[in-house]
Amino acid sequence: MKTNAANQAPPRSAWPYAIIAWFIVFGSAMAVWIAVALRQNMDLVSADYYEHEIRYQQQIDRQARTQSLEAKARLTYDAGQQRLTIALPAGHASQARGKVALYRPSDARLDRESKLSVNSAGEQMLDTKGLRPGLWKVRVHWTFGGEEYFYDQAVTITPPA
Repeated sequence: MKTNAANQAPPRSAWPYAIIAWFIVFGSAMAVWIAVALRQNMDLVSADYYEHEIRYQQQIDRQARTQSLEAKARLTYDAGQQRLTIALPAGHASQARGKVALYRPSDARLDRESKLSVNSAGEQMLDTKGLRPGLWKVRVHWTFGGEEYFYDQAVTITPPA
């Protein structure tokens, strides 16, 4: 029996299968990437982040007024006594009204806010025994003479000794 070369089928190419496999792998990888991206927690800095952005210029003005004061506001942390001391400029002590916010960047559930109530020396003491150790931002916002002021400082709270 004679084999006819013209009747033999040419060998099949693997390229169509490789291209189809590549699209399947690529599509699967994209689907996994999208699923992972959608599951990521995208918390903003605060719940009303966009409203804060709108008022940003007012905040810049508050900070500029605070920086231009001759007597500066200051914040000190005493790790031994587990206490924060906020000191406003002496001239502002008698009529300053405002609030103190303790902001925890890593967990918004730990944030605290209290009324600003300074003594005659312009100081307010805050107990930190109930705060978790770590980075906190202390934000003091007060009004004096019809003008708003703002002081912000990061503090690392240490565990009690």
